[in-house]
Amino acid sequence: QVQLVESGGGLVQPGGSLRLSCAASGRNFSINRMGWYRQAPGKQRELVADITTGGTTNYADSVKGRFTISRNNAENTVYLQMNSLKPDDTAIYYCNTVFPITSYWGQGTQVTVSS
Repeated sequence: QVQLVESGGGLVQPGGSLRLSCAASGRNFSINRMGWYRQAPGKQRELVADITTGGTTNYADSVKGRFTISRNNAENTVYLQMNSLKPDDTAIYYCNTVFPITSYWGQGTQVTVSS
């Protein structure tokens, strides 16, 4: 069993920044690929960014150049730095990992971009 706990969401004005954190824990858990997804009202959940154990990253086209995913393997934590936020970024953001073959999700953190 793996637990993922997200934090860092909130309300921010367009053009602002937020940093999300996701802490992973669990018996015998060893950190694996981790990803951030988001789901806006009425839309499907979509991949925002992911990062492998070795640090290789992948981003959705809509966030390239604005968001940065990073990780601290020693602390089993992944981060999502979000800059130049737009109203379209408003969504619940979820952290995800697969270990060893089971997919785990955090509870989600709300990000609202509005003036």
